Amino acid sequence: MLFTKDQVSTIHSETFAFIQVEENNHLLTVTLNRPEKKNAMNPTMMREVAYALTYAHYTNAVWAVVLAANGDIFSAGADLKAFAGQTEPDDSTIPQPAGDVVIGDLFRHLHKPCIGKIHAPVMAGGFLLVCGCTHIIASDKATFSLPEVRRGIWPFQVMQSMLQVMPARQVLDFCMRAGKADAQRAKELGLVTEVVAAGELDSAVQSLVDDIFKYSPTAIRKGLEAYDKLAELNDNEKHTYLLKMLGETIGSQDAKEGIKAFMEKREPNWIGE
Repeated sequence: MLFTKDQVSTIHSETFAFIQVEENNHLLTVTLNRPEKKNAMNPTMMREVAYALTYAHYTNAVWAVVLAANGDIFSAGADLKAFAGQTEPDDSTIPQPAGDVVIGDLFRHLHKPCIGKIHAPVMAGGFLLVCGCTHIIASDKATFSLPEVRRGIWPFQVMQSMLQVMPARQVLDFCMRAGKADAQRAKELGLVTEVVAAGELDSAVQSLVDDIFKYSPTAIRKGLEAYDKLAELNDNEKHTYLLKMLGETIGSQDAKEGIKAFMEKREPNWIGE
């Protein structure tokens, strides 16, 4: 991880320049907050997102993350001027990370459900955020576009992230023809989980959160950790690893509570441990 557990423990006393962070009832909401720049990601914003997701990773009391944005654009991708060296002052108190912030990798190590709440257009590198989430609830007003080839650029990292959720031929076609999709088409492609009317977006996200919270946060955390790890293992290592993870999960407090609740014919009281 790019930050230590001790570094992220002070999250609620830190100052964020370009995101907002709210924790309530086991849910961490991370909101992109650079609307005047179309929520384009500069190094400080990326560092802040990495910091918030690292906090969620380390904190068992966080059972899920919602990723949202302020303004009329969800994210226009990378701030090319910032990465070209045109910096702007900010008051962020988030420490420097231990290495480079690679947005596409941050979500792989989150090991928590992450719901993208997409109310508006997503462009270019914003796809890294969308593809990193486990669920995407999109307003019917949202659009998804990759204009890079129009500017003589190929969306290299976006391509890799898209390959995790879309068939390869569709990814390549989208990249090479500067693809643009409305929310319904994005759902057909696998980018979006659910499309709702703009006025129903908040309630749809909350409904999904409520549904996820019915089930063991520990089992879900362990399952997502295993899903991440499987990509690194040879076929002859996978079942041995999964058997180990099953043993760890069965030994958890949540599993004991789940079995006890089943025997007592009641709803379980999860603690996330």
